[in-house]
Amino acid sequence: MKLEQTTAIQNKVVPLAMRGVDVLGASKSGTGKTLAYILPLLNKLQKVVKKDEKVLRALIIVPTIELVDQVSRTISDIGKYLEIKHVKIQGGMPKTTQLSRLSAGVDIAVATPGRLQSFIGDKKINLEHINTVILDEADTMLELGFLEEIKAILKQCKQPRQMMMFSATISQNIKSLAKEFMRDTAVVEVSSRRDVVDFIAHRAYKVDKKRKNELVVKLIQDMGLNQVLLFASTKASANKIYEYLKTQNIRTSIMHGDIDRGARAKSLALLKSGKTQVLVATDVAARGIDIKELDMVINFEMPESTDEFTHRVGRTGRANHKGSVISLLTIHDYDFFTKMEKHLKLNIKRDSYEGFELTDRQPRQKRQIKKTLSEKKGYIDYDKKRMYTYAAQKAARKKDVKKKS
Repeated sequence: MKLEQTTAIQNKVVPLAMRGVDVLGASKSGTGKTLAYILPLLNKLQKVVKKDEKVLRALIIVPTIELVDQVSRTISDIGKYLEIKHVKIQGGMPKTTQLSRLSAGVDIAVATPGRLQSFIGDKKINLEHINTVILDEADTMLELGFLEEIKAILKQCKQPRQMMMFSATISQNIKSLAKEFMRDTAVVEVSSRRDVVDFIAHRAYKVDKKRKNELVVKLIQDMGLNQVLLFASTKASANKIYEYLKTQNIRTSIMHGDIDRGARAKSLALLKSGKTQVLVATDVAARGIDIKELDMVINFEMPESTDEFTHRVGRTGRANHKGSVISLLTIHDYDFFTKMEKHLKLNIKRDSYEGFELTDRQPRQKRQIKKTLSEKKGYIDYDKKRMYTYAAQKAARKKDVKKKS
């Protein structure tokens, strides 16, 4: 791995981590968070590890098997000349293989919370010597319902310890977890959700629901797209668009929660190598996907939250490379899209693609009532204004009655 320039999150986190400070870091995907904690961790461990007496000293917890693989590769690349060993503890692999590696002696465990908790329950792993704990994509783990597992794991670890927690955003749940398990925490925020647009060109196309599949194919063909990450909101819809794209002779692979680890890894490898054009994925399965200079993300369906939207589009525009996002909008997506734009301070033009003119009945648009300059500046008491308006209307009705009589 060649490192030419450090990123903002690395510049701020590494010095703190080297001093043994607990760190709560907020930064979007693709900003170099993994190296921000791997570099100081390896520096710390190389001073104390022994070649022939391995003790598990560090624990890195991440939400998905793909992210386990990514972090593991980074450790292997950066630490290939060090006497530091690590093990992957994750679903989709035989427990026996992982237990064998553990018993042979390791310094670092990179784990998903579910499999790790299973090992703890079976008394197959000893965490009493852990002195560094790192939670990566903590917000995702909490969204997936792993809060109690994470708390149980942290309580098994030795005190005192250094803890680092990284998240795309710092929610109230993240703050509560930090307050319970971290000490004198340094909070590092180097970006906000708004930053997802800095290197990304956004487009949105309104389309009838029944023609959405056709539009995807048309966009891929017209734009000559050869590397696309396409997001569906459910496993069922992912399967449907995957099968449809194959019938249109578009080289397509797929990954979601019902597909085993080996098949998911193969799907990702096919897209990276250019053997497939499109990788269809659900939100959870796509966590930890890192594709160098990915050109295009297509939101085939809208996610449930603005944070999920930022995670999706963060797969492109990574490491200061330009990226593009296309969102397909049916009439049911308009409200979410408007709220998302407001949260991220975006203004994305909604077009109709040529040949895909709308026939679905469009919702009525609310008429914007222009405010006076005094109202805009907050000089008007709106409660009083309503009272004055009501009084004026009442007086006008009385006057009208007198005229008629």
